[in-house]
Amino acid sequence: MRKKITFILIVFCFTSITAYSQELKYYLPDSITYNPAIPTPESVIGHKVGQWHITHDKLVYYMRELAKSSDRIKIEQTGKTYEDRPQLLLTITSPKNHANLEQIRQQHLDLCNPAKSASLNIDNMPVVIWQGYSIHGNEPSGSNAALLYAYYLAAAQGRQIEEALENTIILLDPSFNPDGLNRFAHWANMHKSKHLVTDPQSREFSEVWPGGRFNHYWFDLNRDWLPAQHLESQNRLKKFHEWKPNVLTDHHEMGSNSTFFFQPGVPSRTNPLTPAKNQELTGKIGKFHAAFLDRIGSLYYTKEGFDDFYYGKGSTYPDIQGAVGILFEQGSSRGHAQETIHGVLTFPFTIRNQFTTSLSTLEAAKNLRKELLNYQRESFQTAVQQANASPIKGYIVGDRNDRAKTYHFLEMLERHQIEIYELKGKITVDNQEFESGSAFIIPTNQPQYRLITTIFQKELKFKDSLFYDVSAWTMPLAFNLPYAELKSLNNTILGNKLSQAIFPMGEVVGGRSEYAYLFEWDEYYAPKMLYAVLNSGLIAKVATDPFEIVTANGNMKFDYGTIMIPAKNQAKSEDEIYQLIENQAKTNGIKAYAVKTGLVSDGIDLGSNSFSILEAPKVAMLVGAGVAASDAGEIWHLADQRFGLPITMIDVNNFNGANIDKYNTLIMVSGSYGSVNKDKIKNWVQNGGSLVLFETAIEWGANGLVNINLKKSKADSLKVASYADLENNLGAQEMGGSIFQAKVDLTHPLLYGYNTSNLSFFKANSVYMQRNSNPYSTPAQYTANPLQSGYISKANAEMMRNVAAINVNALGRGRVISIDNDLNFRAFWFGGTKLFMNTLFFGKVIDARSAR
Repeated sequence: MRKKITFILIVFCFTSITAYSQELKYYLPDSITYNPAIPTPESVIGHKVGQWHITHDKLVYYMRELAKSSDRIKIEQTGKTYEDRPQLLLTITSPKNHANLEQIRQQHLDLCNPAKSASLNIDNMPVVIWQGYSIHGNEPSGSNAALLYAYYLAAAQGRQIEEALENTIILLDPSFNPDGLNRFAHWANMHKSKHLVTDPQSREFSEVWPGGRFNHYWFDLNRDWLPAQHLESQNRLKKFHEWKPNVLTDHHEMGSNSTFFFQPGVPSRTNPLTPAKNQELTGKIGKFHAAFLDRIGSLYYTKEGFDDFYYGKGSTYPDIQGAVGILFEQGSSRGHAQETIHGVLTFPFTIRNQFTTSLSTLEAAKNLRKELLNYQRESFQTAVQQANASPIKGYIVGDRNDRAKTYHFLEMLERHQIEIYELKGKITVDNQEFESGSAFIIPTNQPQYRLITTIFQKELKFKDSLFYDVSAWTMPLAFNLPYAELKSLNNTILGNKLSQAIFPMGEVVGGRSEYAYLFEWDEYYAPKMLYAVLNSGLIAKVATDPFEIVTANGNMKFDYGTIMIPAKNQAKSEDEIYQLIENQAKTNGIKAYAVKTGLVSDGIDLGSNSFSILEAPKVAMLVGAGVAASDAGEIWHLADQRFGLPITMIDVNNFNGANIDKYNTLIMVSGSYGSVNKDKIKNWVQNGGSLVLFETAIEWGANGLVNINLKKSKADSLKVASYADLENNLGAQEMGGSIFQAKVDLTHPLLYGYNTSNLSFFKANSVYMQRNSNPYSTPAQYTANPLQSGYISKANAEMMRNVAAINVNALGRGRVISIDNDLNFRAFWFGGTKLFMNTLFFGKVIDARSAR
């Protein structure tokens, strides 16, 4: 009889679409009384929770009104998104704790300091939980549940809630992704019918490209906790480390035909750096989720599908910080009510599950308080112990030719509270020279030992061959920075502790020139300076051969890619040119050199035809349905935020009627382009355009546009296989994302600005290009054993041997540049930036004879 009642309850939860299901009593525990002085969500936002999708402005307004009415809540704005929406954090605890909040915070931070933590008494120390919602904006049940949860914490009365607040500091982030949440809420609300339409084919459930999952620049913020390249992540991490919570929850949604998932995930896919105690605690907390969901009759599952491997996810990053990260995944209604295999799934039902597991998290943290606090203390203590036992005592990193890129690497480390030291003098490690001022030391003997390890290590051995996300993220390889392990540290090389990374100084060496200015292409922001010069109407040229010339610093060698700006016969006066060069050099950390003559001491003179004239990039990129939004977003963000270079984004549905003659570069990232007029693009390239194809777009180009020979991927051969292993065996063939080494031609215009013949690429696709028959047209090819870090199947490893990473094909007066990897992966692949910018500036510099 009990099973029958439970089944009826489950069906009711899925099928009820009545107004009753949206009343507060549908969600809230009925055994608790609520303070009538605390405003309900409906009294502020104007509708019942779940009746409409909450827009971010209403969410903010309610949270601020709630804070005004409750002495349990302190609210702060932690920052703003790209679209200037506020990011909020509510600190919720008892009034008594609020009165001593700073003291509690400082004591809690001491728990994470091995030098102080041993003597701390945790008997009365509150546990800290961070509860965050809807980092994917089109997974909105979390943020809508945050309305209810905040109300509950402010209004609930009785000994149970008072005890919980006395023992807990709750950091409530109602929207991890305000821009995406608002985008999706608008879509779902604008398609809602008075009489709800539940047909999955309805437009309500199929939001238009790029969807609300992403932030403004179409990035998945749930992959940015470790790289921390976006405003939202940087603002959040600052507060995370100000508190260092014991538990962090991350509320998501998944496919509509699924039920509800909570961690632990697949045990064999837990990162080996994560302490075993973390997974033990995750399992204990999970029992509270199960009990609370059992009470309302909701189906759920654990230990399947999801993992704890990539530390860039919100539910995994805490695991290496002495905390426990918890992922929740709710089957999504995608609108207000949708038919599923379980019946009609309503939006209120999805909200109720997220709210219920918010309560169970609070209950678990309260009951496991001492165990969680002890785990945090022990986690940082054992980290230092492991560091002492490790043969690696530190890492040295830095590029003397690219100080800005080094700065951004250090900036990333600082966001995670990793200690950095200056290098004293000069040192050679692994045949690499490092020198003071451009190289830095990161000792491993510090509380963030595990995080340092995951940032620097190369991983090639795995317990499992399936990954929910990428299998490698070795950061110095991503930044293309020289680095090495240090087996010992002493005061002869360890300089002062870095208080803050400083952006490099730029200058014009030699002052005002009446002849010309030179600047090298090595520095990260050299393309930004060049674009500013060209965009101002000045003529600039690029050196296609090295040369030596006398400067104010003596005779200097200048390499391929050096930029030359004549001081005369320009649209600006010599004073205006100097002012522009000086401002840009300082802003971008560039050393420019004023020269007095065009006569060099060796190599090409400044008037040589080997200096190619440049034109400002005029770039268009195809976007829209079928195009990989995150890949396109990476390019948009890079050009817009870092280089101030505008990109016109043309929707694929409008392309055939668009005038593309105004552009000199066209970009196509991974995607499907079946409706795009291939002949139109072909004619445009033949007339002098540069077409840049990335990853799967290469397959589109190889079919009738340009002669690109592709290898067909194979699967690992299996002599015997059971049906139960089908999913795992097929999944193991996927190129989920690993790091590969390629040999590059430093004399090729696409590789100007690089100084080593080895370059690391991130590849997460099964596009394999044969090298072109013309030996000059494959400027980058993978080595015989290219895997540097990450997982790859045997069949895919064989496919990767010696194939092309980049091919260039001449087509009439234009060029087709095919790049099989993601040069701008998740905005932290700084090592590919120069190559990408070279496709924009130097496409026409490539000699046609080298690409035929």
